[in-house]
Amino acid sequence: MANLRIEKVFGAINIGSFRISAMIAGLTADGEMIVLGSGHRAADGIRRGYVTDMDAASHAIRDAIERAERAADTQVSSVWIGCANAGLMSEIREVDIETGGRRIDQDDVEYLLAEARDRIVPQVGEPRVVLHAQPAHYILDGAQGVSNPRGLHAQRLAVAVHVMEAEAGPLRNLMEAVQNAHLEVEGVVGAAVASGHACLSDEEKELGVAVVDFGAEVTHVSVHVGGMLVGVSVLPYGSNDVTDAIASAFGIRRMQAERLKCVYGSAIASPTDHREMIPLGAEGKHGGEEVQRAELISVINGQLGRWTEDVAKALKGMGFVIGRGGSGRQIVLTGGGAELAGLADYVQQAFAKPVRTGRPPQMTGLPEAHARPGFAALAGLVLYAAADPVDIRTHGSAWQTTSRFGRMNLPARVMRAIREYF
Repeated sequence: MANLRIEKVFGAINIGSFRISAMIAGLTADGEMIVLGSGHRAADGIRRGYVTDMDAASHAIRDAIERAERAADTQVSSVWIGCANAGLMSEIREVDIETGGRRIDQDDVEYLLAEARDRIVPQVGEPRVVLHAQPAHYILDGAQGVSNPRGLHAQRLAVAVHVMEAEAGPLRNLMEAVQNAHLEVEGVVGAAVASGHACLSDEEKELGVAVVDFGAEVTHVSVHVGGMLVGVSVLPYGSNDVTDAIASAFGIRRMQAERLKCVYGSAIASPTDHREMIPLGAEGKHGGEEVQRAELISVINGQLGRWTEDVAKALKGMGFVIGRGGSGRQIVLTGGGAELAGLADYVQQAFAKPVRTGRPPQMTGLPEAHARPGFAALAGLVLYAAADPVDIRTHGSAWQTTSRFGRMNLPARVMRAIREYF
């Protein structure tokens, strides 16, 4: 790795409710992403994706990025951050223009994206702000799925834009918590977008896939169809709720309940669970109070039953039909909660769909501890930053010096005719 030339360095911080994780990665001249350093610590001042204590959150963020900087032996001044909640909502919006049946060129595309920006992006001071506004595909006279309309003829040219919005207040709190940690915010990425970048292949996105990011206090449900993200739903329920149910059922502390869930817990029951006794003691030593493992599995299944019902409703609302023969092809399960033993099999039985566990892709320098599902969104942040997808919010400036169809002056029309027909 010492011989590789790093052309650009990216910093990323995923601000979760259970942990705050940071990564510093470098992009080589060959386009390979290399992890230079990463670190994490327990979250503080964050509740279900919202900042609830500014000072505590800023301290935790600063601590996490310093751990990554020590591992990377380098410092960063700006970072990409993951937004887990802040009232996230997502939809596809279409914007169209008339092209008069002639051949479409770069000017038309620039004008269309500028029009989409003006119609979609809210004005400053609005209660909601746009996190992402990315062209998914173009539509020519109703024919969808066009990736590049240049050189084609059509009466009307449209673009389908995936728009993700967040509440302005909570988003400002998140950004300020990072800025108070002496870091500039390079960009804010929805957690569902980051997870999709890390866990999905282009083919899966094209065929149709749902991603269920089971976090500590929030679950993100997203659907990709036709190569684009078509919907996101945020559920205020996570794996910590399973931990709380265990603590309540057995009258133990949360720390003990978390250990029981991680060490002995499973989403799938086995015939031997009634004969296996597990200790409730903090140190896990036999001789203290014990319970049947079947009782623990029963508590976990009770919570997962409620969770899968909410996930199913969210998927149905986005047009992803579960069950055999439904429109959805596959479900990818990721996030820290996905590390519960047997959860993928449980979800597969509940939804009658193929289910796999999504992890960060193989990256040089990625520690084994951070190659788990709980760190998929973190890896997705640096991958998203490196991909630098087109966003209509930054589009349109070039259009100011070009001519618009229908508003062109005569010399511009003549020059276009010469280019097109001669």
